[in-house]
Amino acid sequence: MDDTHGSEFPGSSVVLPAPTAYPMALSLGVTLLFAGLLTHVAMSILGAVVMLASAIGWFREVLPHEQHEAVPLEPEPPAVSVEGRQVARLEVGQHAHRARLPVEVYPVSAGLKGGLAGSVAMAALAILYGLIFYRSIWYPINLLAGAVYGQGTTFSTEVIAAFHVTPFVIATVIHLITSALVGLLYGVMLPMFPQRPILLGGIIAPVMWTGLIYATLDVVNPVMNERIDWRWFIASQFAFGIVAGLVVARHTPVRTLQYMPFAVRAGLEAGGLEHGHGEGPTR
Repeated sequence: MDDTHGSEFPGSSVVLPAPTAYPMALSLGVTLLFAGLLTHVAMSILGAVVMLASAIGWFREVLPHEQHEAVPLEPEPPAVSVEGRQVARLEVGQHAHRARLPVEVYPVSAGLKGGLAGSVAMAALAILYGLIFYRSIWYPINLLAGAVYGQGTTFSTEVIAAFHVTPFVIATVIHLITSALVGLLYGVMLPMFPQRPILLGGIIAPVMWTGLIYATLDVVNPVMNERIDWRWFIASQFAFGIVAGLVVARHTPVRTLQYMPFAVRAGLEAGGLEHGHGEGPTR
């Protein structure tokens, strides 16, 4: 846009009032003038001088003719057009993307079967230990039932090696419940080691479980703590872990609920949401 003054400011420009610092200096002089009323008369004198000089300078710039300056115009940049894009959706597990771990777990039935199978293997080694060293299958069973007795309780070897109905029922319940719970834990943890189930089930988990029992056995089962043979106990834990891990790993894992839409995970009855957009089918 050309200016309206023609020859005075030729070229493509726009005429604007010339910038000046006198208004700011005038406001400073007024401030100093009134600040001197509270401080010292010298500050008021300085403020009056600044205010008068600023007013004279400002008047000279606008009277008798206002000063102007030409500001060159810059061409407007061309408009940038962006094509619409679609957001790519990643399946859970695609390109190493995972929302939660594990992506898949084994069904509850697999964990229960693995725990019960492992309990049989562990019981077989425990009974073999009793037969070899005490000529009684009831010795390890009665030791396990010692968890219901408190500190200071003592039994002779003959009493522990004999059959008793109550300790037999207690040991059976403890053994089955513990084995089932550990089997369920295997069902959740084994998908994290899909290529090496024996590494977790047969080595890592038994070592961790044995360490936990070693640290708490004196409180949990003082009778067993006095007579336990840790070599056979560790061997039985390895037998449980290997058998339980193999049984669980033979089952087909199922996807976790992160594959399902939120309405399905929340338990809402919403037809047609079983296969939402971007969701994989469940197995």
